[in-house]
Amino acid sequence: MLRTAERSASFVRQKPRRVIDLAGFLDSNSMRQAARDQERQTSTVSHAKKFRITPALTTVLGLFVLLTAGAVLVVQAVISRDVVRELGGELIDNGMDGLEAAVAEQLYAIRKTARYTARALDMGTLSFDDPDTAKQYLFGSLAPLDFVSFTLLIDADGSGLMVDRGPGDGTLLSETFSVNLDEPLVAPIFNRARSTYSSFWSRPIFLPRRDNTYLLYVKPLHEADEYLGSIILGMSLHRMSDITRYLSDDDVTVFLMEVGTTEIIAHPGLNHHFEELSPDNVLVDIDDVPDHFLANFSELRQIGNRTYDLNPRDKLYSGYDENGEKRFLVLEDQNSRFRGLPVRIGVHFRSDFLEHSINQLSSAAITGLGLLGVSLLGAGFLARRIVVPVKRASAAAKDVAELNLAKVEPLPASLIRELDDLSHGFNSMVAGLKAFNRYVPTSLVKRLLQEGRTETPPEEREVAVLFTDIAGYTSLSEGMSATETAAFVNHHLSLIGAEIAKQNGTIDKYIGDAVMAFWGAPETLDNPAEAAAQAAVGIASAIRKDNVERVERGEKPVRIRIGLHIGPLVVGDIGAPERVNYTVIGDTVNIAARLESLGKEIDPAADVIVMASDEVVGALTHNLDIESIGPHKVKGRDEPVTVLRILP
Repeated sequence: MLRTAERSASFVRQKPRRVIDLAGFLDSNSMRQAARDQERQTSTVSHAKKFRITPALTTVLGLFVLLTAGAVLVVQAVISRDVVRELGGELIDNGMDGLEAAVAEQLYAIRKTARYTARALDMGTLSFDDPDTAKQYLFGSLAPLDFVSFTLLIDADGSGLMVDRGPGDGTLLSETFSVNLDEPLVAPIFNRARSTYSSFWSRPIFLPRRDNTYLLYVKPLHEADEYLGSIILGMSLHRMSDITRYLSDDDVTVFLMEVGTTEIIAHPGLNHHFEELSPDNVLVDIDDVPDHFLANFSELRQIGNRTYDLNPRDKLYSGYDENGEKRFLVLEDQNSRFRGLPVRIGVHFRSDFLEHSINQLSSAAITGLGLLGVSLLGAGFLARRIVVPVKRASAAAKDVAELNLAKVEPLPASLIRELDDLSHGFNSMVAGLKAFNRYVPTSLVKRLLQEGRTETPPEEREVAVLFTDIAGYTSLSEGMSATETAAFVNHHLSLIGAEIAKQNGTIDKYIGDAVMAFWGAPETLDNPAEAAAQAAVGIASAIRKDNVERVERGEKPVRIRIGLHIGPLVVGDIGAPERVNYTVIGDTVNIAARLESLGKEIDPAADVIVMASDEVVGALTHNLDIESIGPHKVKGRDEPVTVLRILP
């Protein structure tokens, strides 16, 4: 032992000499090498090319603006034309759909009228043998059909009753008549009616007696296999032209053309051009229509549908009117919505509707180039406005890094929001560091800054834990829908959460309808048990008040169990590195949970039962009604727990 002590003393005496020798060695070798390395590094850095922030930022911003704006202009020139034309195609398709719907609406009214008239005959409300009743019925059915010229009820022998709209002054006329069904003019119509049960439209037919061309909608009447007659509604070219006049305006002209031909059936300007109609000239030829642009249809240039991505059923033409203004014409082949009416709809309109946006692209490109030049000037100005405060912040940041806070001057405000926020944030940080530095040694402040501590490491504290749970939740929620169950649980948890918040508790988690909360962390409390007990009393009061309202609504009251315990726990960030929770773990949590569960054994019928450990009750300072339950052994704990019941 003595020799060992002597050797230790000798070692201690020799140690300073060895340290000095080592220092000398480092100074003469390693330190010189380190100095040479530092000198080379400094020399390399000093010879590296440095850029001034103002010209560098101006150049970068300018190039960015130039490249971005130039790319935008190129993309606009290349893509915008196609986009505008696609939108133009959608405009045409939507417009044609709207016009078709407007015409189809009138045709639907005709079909409905014929169908209801046939039903009236089938039910016996109308009869061929009661012309007076039939006349009144036809008067009423024709009145709202503004674009129908006449309605005809004719039997299988050709005898019938006709109600005519008359001269158009609101007077409806009626007459009985007889038709020779073998007459070449009408024989095809009645022969078809005998052989079919379906309604149909006739081709245009000139009626000499009425001196106009008509399209007839025929509804055959059959009983079993016997042909009884027909219901016929007639639309003259005059009335159909009224429809196109109703749909047209100063810029858009709507017309109807016969399927498979270029003969015009309806046009807003046809009302005074029917004098030349005859059995040999049933329709108005397109060359004779009082519309200069449409009359030159054969000279119009057809445009491919891909140009405007049109519907394949439509054809697009372009040309010029008598004033030299460009117009477009859209003509469809045939429309199934017209249910056999042998017409196709067409429309022509000013070219501005489609080309206005395209013509503006050139002006937009020129304007964009001008704005690009202004943007480059603005980039230089903006770069300077950014550089000045950044320079000041850079110089101040060096002093902050070395904690030379006395040398740091406040950064000035800036008109740029981000830079202004930087100034305010930087100044606030420096002020905080100065205040912090008054209470903590500079060396410790540097260490904290270097470590950048942002975590809450676990620590042991005295914590009070509260558990709540609904008794008989399964039977209580039985019969509820998912929405009703969610609403019920949310309302219940809101009541409990409000009382916990009043006592500054921390809700750890929701477990279905159960709640776990604790007191004593993160804030340190003088008496966590008192706060937890007061929260339990508040929860009991809130539940009972809510139960009164539930009973008044005819709902079952809610019964709840509460468990309280206090003891040492580990509190802090618990979990995997990529996902942590601020929570508590330890035996105290388990005991609080077991006390809550124990309530079902002590008083299973209670509306609210609060079970607390002796440690909780012993820490209370307010007088509460307490009932001793005695020691109970709880699951997971060898020693029994002294249990008391708080009677709120």
